[in-house]
Amino acid sequence: MGHYDPAKGTGHANTSLALFGNRLYALGESDLPYAVRLMPDGDIETLGRHDFDGTLLANMTAHPKVDPESGEAFAFRYGPVRPFLTYFYFDANGNKHPDVHMMSLPHPSFVHDFAITKNYALFADIQMRMKKPVDMIVQGGPPMVSDPAKVARVGVIPRHAKNESEMRWFNVSGFNPMHFVNAWEEDNGNAIVIVAPNVITIQHALERFDLAHSMMEKVRIDLKTGLVRILRCLRATAKDVGSSEARLVQRRVPGMYGGKQDVRARMLWRGAIFVSKEAEKSEDDGYLLSYVHNENTGESRLLVMDAKSAELDIVATVKLPQRVPYGFHGLFVKETELNKL
Repeated sequence: MGHYDPAKGTGHANTSLALFGNRLYALGESDLPYAVRLMPDGDIETLGRHDFDGTLLANMTAHPKVDPESGEAFAFRYGPVRPFLTYFYFDANGNKHPDVHMMSLPHPSFVHDFAITKNYALFADIQMRMKKPVDMIVQGGPPMVSDPAKVARVGVIPRHAKNESEMRWFNVSGFNPMHFVNAWEEDNGNAIVIVAPNVITIQHALERFDLAHSMMEKVRIDLKTGLVRILRCLRATAKDVGSSEARLVQRRVPGMYGGKQDVRARMLWRGAIFVSKEAEKSEDDGYLLSYVHNENTGESRLLVMDAKSAELDIVATVKLPQRVPYGFHGLFVKETELNKL
């Protein structure tokens, strides 16, 4: 039997992947990123934990946002001890800029995802908090608990802020997004719009996720007046994440894609990825990729669907050698991009 060495890693790096600074990373929010590369035979080689020349001292989100125009990557980390939230970003070459500690977050909150616009980074302080470290040890169970009495908020800070002096918090009652679909600016940068699946029954989000329900909602924040408006877009399911094309991050989008479940047939899928065609003629001219698992047969497949078709017609399926667990996120990387790594 071996022994556990935290210096060699504390997480699984199995939540998602990200490509920035000419490196491909496997990510899990409890640890540093792991640099990986695809071998000629199709195998994936782990190059090791990456601390960006000693500038990333702790864990990092599994959902960094890459600006498709500048190549910059924006990220954060959260935890049970102060500072509970820390924001930072990387330039196009993968060089990390200094941390911005969010001391205005008075309690350890569950911050799994965030969003960026052209000029801002957006954080949701939802009705869920992390336990104190001693309570995690004594009580056991999930490290997070719901807090229905808490007033949910959205924090807005300039993307290239050097400190949190420009951080502004807006109360958005009952807004509990665990993931964001997209966000953008309106009114010459004086307003921000967020699109995200809002978990309505937050008390079920941890131990009884099968009872949780969400609504896809649009939140508009007027930065001049502080007015917040919420528009319910459509009903979503418990495990919906939502997706828009990576190139449209921080830009207004005409639509989005979400997951769907056939509960009776026990066919479950989530988190479709949009891949545009090389010579696209419209914003939805491309394909959707998603994993599907059949709980009756235990079979998993990768579906390739026509994004322009009304019923998302399946154009190809790939049988997978093993199941991809629910909650894992994927990334589409072009061969030309892989060849640059």
